[in-house]
Order: sequence, then C-alpha cells, then structure tokens
Amino acid sequence: MHDQIADQVPWADSLTAYDEQHFAIYLRLIDACADNVSEEEMAQTILDIDPTLEPDRARKAVRSHLDRTRWLIGSGYKDLFASCSTERTY
Repeated sequence: MHDQIADQVPWADSLTAYDEQHFAIYLRLIDACADNVSEEEMAQTILDIDPTLEPDRARKAVRSHLDRTRWLIGSGYKDLFASCSTERTY
C-alpha cells in the first residue's frame, strides 16, 4: 500500500515533496497508459484505491495523478534534471 495517496495531487509549477515521494507512481502510470490500462485498473493496482468501493475517489485520484504525470513529462522533467545535476558529482 502506498503512503498517503492524495485524491488531488498538490499542484505547483515546480517539483514538490509529494512528487519526489510518489515518483514511482508517475512512472507506473506512464507504463499503464502505454499499455492502454483502464482508469479503474490504474486506481486498483497503482494507487491502491478500490474503484468498486470508491468510484468517485478512484476516478479523481487517477486523473489528478495522470495530469501531474503529463506535467512532469511536458515540463517538470527540467526541474528533475536540474536537481540531479546539482546534487551528484561524478
């Protein structure tokens, strides 16, 4: 089970602590989208939310995390790589 999955991802124009803590979820969502997995299955297998018991919450959480994933792919990755280059020495 994932720690504290938000129904709505906290939004900012830069990477957040939530993003860092849940980065693996974003990666799994990318894979799920590539495999045409349904939102219900994403909720169940990735977010650990039962879409049968909590359909509204499951839908909102999946869509919010997908929106954040798309933001990360579109522009948030710049912050990710910037933090990598300043924190690591090779």
